[in-house]
This record gives sequence, structure tokens and C-alpha cells, in this order.
Amino acid sequence: MPPENDSRSADVSVIIPAYRAAATIRRALESVAAQTVKPSEVIVVDDGSDDATSDAAKACTDLMEGIELKVFSQPNRGAGAARNRALAEARGTYVAFLDADDEWLAAKLERSMAHLLGTDNVLVAHDGWIVGDGQETLNACARRFREGADPFVQLYRKGYIDTCSVVARRAAIDAAGGFDEDLPNAQDFDLWLKMVREPGTPFEVFDEPLVRYHAGDGGIMGHTERRLACCLIIARRYAPDLCRRPGSVLVSLAYRVLALHAEAMAAYRKRGRFGALARTALALPFTLVRTGAWWKGAR
Repeated sequence: MPPENDSRSADVSVIIPAYRAAATIRRALESVAAQTVKPSEVIVVDDGSDDATSDAAKACTDLMEGIELKVFSQPNRGAGAARNRALAEARGTYVAFLDADDEWLAAKLERSMAHLLGTDNVLVAHDGWIVGDGQETLNACARRFREGADPFVQLYRKGYIDTCSVVARRAAIDAAGGFDEDLPNAQDFDLWLKMVREPGTPFEVFDEPLVRYHAGDGGIMGHTERRLACCLIIARRYAPDLCRRPGSVLVSLAYRVLALHAEAMAAYRKRGRFGALARTALALPFTLVRTGAWWKGAR
């Protein structure tokens, strides 16, 4: 492990897309201001909110402990477009991501930079806490990173990188083309796969829970059908990259399809949408067959 960063500041731009986040943006920004290693700037992009998100963000300027706070607004175009707008405004050598309804623990940036500086890693991420239903549950991303012979294959299958934990090299994000704005959901997962798709590209997920993800209707549970559709597109998009990796492409494809449907069915069950759950379960075997046929035809 590289030595810890002794500096109290880092050349990092923090990117926060925000939509209807007037009630939570202060918590997110306070968690950035409380970092033991401060970023150079925070960029909030209000993605067409119809509440006071921009005003609530600007009201936090005096809380930022010397960190420059920039707030921009745009018509509603989705999280990918908001993050791309923030990237266009960012000046940092490194970029960190946080959502407007989540929060970092105080050592998050310091520990992330300790795993990034002095290495060839294009990005680092870590474990986190999922907060919901009155409890905190560990999201053990690092354990899934270490499973199997190839972290890329495991990332493809299990999607274990939590966006709010990522710190990445700006140059690597630019080289990958940023976020795909044509994907309404899962643009972040798509970008991580793009950044590490070449064999030998180093990245790391370490086992310290340093973010709190507040589960709610605005997150994954609120866009279940759309997320499933987008992730199936991504599964096909990166299947050819599995040919250069250990294991069967068809097995990884099937694993991903099964995992996505299981995730969707769990979300529907939690929300009491049993009709949608049943439809998703019935669609699963047909999706598996179609996906297998597509891959055989694509070879």
C-alpha cells in the first residue's frame, strides 16, 4: 500500500449532480467540508430541479472551510449530463464523486488518495454503508473486487463499484469519453467498465467503509425498470471485452442477466409491486435465451 498523503489538501474536484435535493445537499456538502484532506473545489450541478436545490447549495458557501464551491444549473438532462457538465468545469487532476443525498465519512478523501497517489491506478473505490429502514448495512465492495481471477470480470458480473466512493484520474475519465448521456441510468457503471476494459489497467477497491448511501425513491429503487433495461444494454456492450479475460463469456453474460433480474425483483418486492415482480421473473428465461442467441450470432 502506498504511504498516506500527509498534505491537508489535494488537487481534487468533487462532482455532485443534484436533482430535487434541497433537503439533502447541505448534508452532502458538510461531509465534504469535514474531510481531513480537503479537495480544491466542489462543483454542484442542479439538473433542472423544481425546488430550491441551487439556493440550498449556494447557502453552504460559508461552510466550506476554504474549499471553492461552484454551483451551476441546467435543464433536466439526467445524472450523466450533469456529471459531464461538472467535468467540463473542473480543474482538478483528480475527480471524486458524491451524490446530493449521500455523505462521506471524514477520512474518505485522505484514505482514497493514499491508495491513488504513487500508483498507476486509474481509479480507487471502497466499501460503504447503505442507510435505510433505520439501520446501516455494509456494502462489501472490496470483497467482491477480490473474488475470482480477474477484477474486471467480477465488476462486469456484480457491478461492485459505488460511485460515491470513487476517486479517479481526470485524464483517464477524459480518455474514456466521460459519461454516456444516452443512458438514463447506470452511466456510472458504464464509465467504470470503459476505464478499466483494457487488460492490465490497474484499479483498486479497498475495504474501508467511508461513505453513507441513503437509499430512497430517488435512488436505484425509484427507477427499477429503467435501470434493468440500461444495464442489459451495458452487459451486451462490454461482452466482447470478456473474450480477453479468463472464463466463459456466455457464463458471465448469464450471470449478469440473472443478477440484474434478481436485483430488480428484490426492489419490486420491497416496494410491494408484486405484479412487476412477477413480470420480471417471467421475462428472465426469455432474456437469457435472447442474450445467449445474440452472443452466438455476434461471434
